[in-house]
Amino acid sequence: MAYGLLAGFFWGLDTVILGIALVMSPFLSTEQAILLAPFISTFIHDFCSSLWMLCYMGIKKESRKILAALKTRSGKVIVLAALMGGPIGMTGYVLSISYIGAAYTAIISALFPGVGALLSYIFLKEKMKGYQIAGLTASILGVIALGYSPGGNESTNMLLGFLFALMCVIGWSSEAVIIAYGLKTQEISDSLALQIRQLTSAIFYGAIIIPVVGGWSFTLSILSTKTAAIILLAALFGTTSYLFYYKAINKIGASKAMALNITYSAWSIVFGAIILNEEVSLRSVIFALIIVGGSVTAATDLEEIVKFKKKAII
Repeated sequence: MAYGLLAGFFWGLDTVILGIALVMSPFLSTEQAILLAPFISTFIHDFCSSLWMLCYMGIKKESRKILAALKTRSGKVIVLAALMGGPIGMTGYVLSISYIGAAYTAIISALFPGVGALLSYIFLKEKMKGYQIAGLTASILGVIALGYSPGGNESTNMLLGFLFALMCVIGWSSEAVIIAYGLKTQEISDSLALQIRQLTSAIFYGAIIIPVVGGWSFTLSILSTKTAAIILLAALFGTTSYLFYYKAINKIGASKAMALNITYSAWSIVFGAIILNEEVSLRSVIFALIIVGGSVTAATDLEEIVKFKKKAII
């Protein structure tokens, strides 16, 4: 459970720091820059994350294992997971915001742990008890309430926006399930899986998505700015978050790991207050506590705790 909570903790920090980068002048200089910002920042973030992972793998002296891992069945499965979570999930997310606004997108995208739990039950045979489902539901509702703000974007194409949001939910939820399936055989470690994930996402964004949106010249102009340095820092915390997330998936399963990972919404409030001096309302505190409490409940197996206590007594 600690791995899952730490994943949420560091993703909350990543979210706040990346948010600082997105409101800096390069991303607000023109209307085109504002439209390209989500795609460019995601590409730079995942590219930097892949570099951090290369450093980490170098320290562990496992760099030589990357190519070998890619040739395994598990490695190929991880590539599929990377495409689902990165290019498909994130692209759906940013396009949904463009069509229906951040409020509606936040509500729909928050459903991904619930969909992930269903997919885990179908494909991985992971079962959640009644109180765990109740905890996950409470956590999801807390995220929705926390992320929603009235006065959403007026759109003439709501259906398309909702379809992109659904694409995001399917991408994010299936990523964790596919990762869990890929790690089951123990052919590769969770850190090697993450290295493959970040490399795949960065390559796909750089080779396909960035050229399609016409963003390469803008991307290159950002690389020498302070904004890129801040994204590099965000990517460090994002990489740390992913390392714990993948360990959680490997140790406790996809459904529980996703439940714990969404606590980042609560942690982002804490880091927003510390780093940005943002005011924290009573409403935010209440929903943050609901999120954390619900997530912990969803990931807690009371039967295992009872068994452990019985063994300890014996």
